[in-house]
Amino acid sequence: MNPIPKITSITTTPFRLPLYAPLRWGKSYVMGDVHHVLVRVRLSDGSEGTAEALPRLNIYGETVATVTHIINEVLAPALQGAAVDDYFPRLWPIKNNHTAKASVDMAIQAAWAQSKGVSLAAHLGCTQERMRVSYILGIGELDDVLADARRVYAAGVRVLKVKVGRDWVADVRQIEALQGEFGEEVALYADANECFTAVDAPYRLDALREMGLLYCEEPLPVELVHERTAVRAGEHLPLIGDDSCFTQRDLTRELALNTFDILNIKTARTGYTESLAMLEMARQAGKGVMLGSQAASALGAARTGMMAAQTGVNHPSELSFFLKLKEDIVTSRPEIVDGFVSLESLTAVEIDEDLLKKSAE
Repeated sequence: MNPIPKITSITTTPFRLPLYAPLRWGKSYVMGDVHHVLVRVRLSDGSEGTAEALPRLNIYGETVATVTHIINEVLAPALQGAAVDDYFPRLWPIKNNHTAKASVDMAIQAAWAQSKGVSLAAHLGCTQERMRVSYILGIGELDDVLADARRVYAAGVRVLKVKVGRDWVADVRQIEALQGEFGEEVALYADANECFTAVDAPYRLDALREMGLLYCEEPLPVELVHERTAVRAGEHLPLIGDDSCFTQRDLTRELALNTFDILNIKTARTGYTESLAMLEMARQAGKGVMLGSQAASALGAARTGMMAAQTGVNHPSELSFFLKLKEDIVTSRPEIVDGFVSLESLTAVEIDEDLLKKSAE
């Protein structure tokens, strides 16, 4: 029996990729390009795994600089020499730094899979061969939003997550325009990014239901704990928990308060180890589950897809943000066919070292 390999190095490569157009969401957030970090883990037997760290200053307080620092100066030394079946106790005590820790966790698991001579999907116990895909439509001028929707529809997307919350009249107009454009060919749901109020949320959720939307993500500010419980109890429209469920600790609270119907797990902030635990918590509580994106490249989509392929994930997952990127760092992107992406297509995604070098900063 071969000995369990140990972690010998963890390295970081910041990179930047341009978007076709800026992504706008929430009250005032805007993203002009993606500035992420490629994390590479090497093991004592020569195996290697990669993942993408997606820092978000306005969500987690992380930047590319903080991610590279915490990985290079804290996480890498702490994990040096740890066996791949016993590293998490060294990672867990380091608080916050969500995307830095998550990327390291995913890269270690990818390296471990290579060491075992199996695919990452097999290593993680994926059970679904095809996953329904959604795409994030940002806030913008109506013509621009429709053009973006047409482009990704042509690429195979059949579910759109529509960012709302800045201007309700414009939100309704946009939803009606999308429905007029695509009819029943495309399903829609909303993401309010905490922009509704306790007063207007019931009315707006009822209106979204009447318009035929599937559900709404985080309608109220997270700190309005009791109000969120009351809105969920009103059963206006199925609610998605995202910003309220950053960690297992958060999820424990939200389940106790029964604030949501569907959990949005983001491997970008909870990696594989914690995400699998959160998936089981949601399943035990009878909640639906989807996988979310932090504006990932095709590599991030592929890593997220390994969680989307788990038993218990039963709603569309955000595995298509790479369609918003003009460039990428992989040899080939996953193929989306009639609204679905295959596990085989996600497994085939590999780093293109030349493209990574071109995009590196």
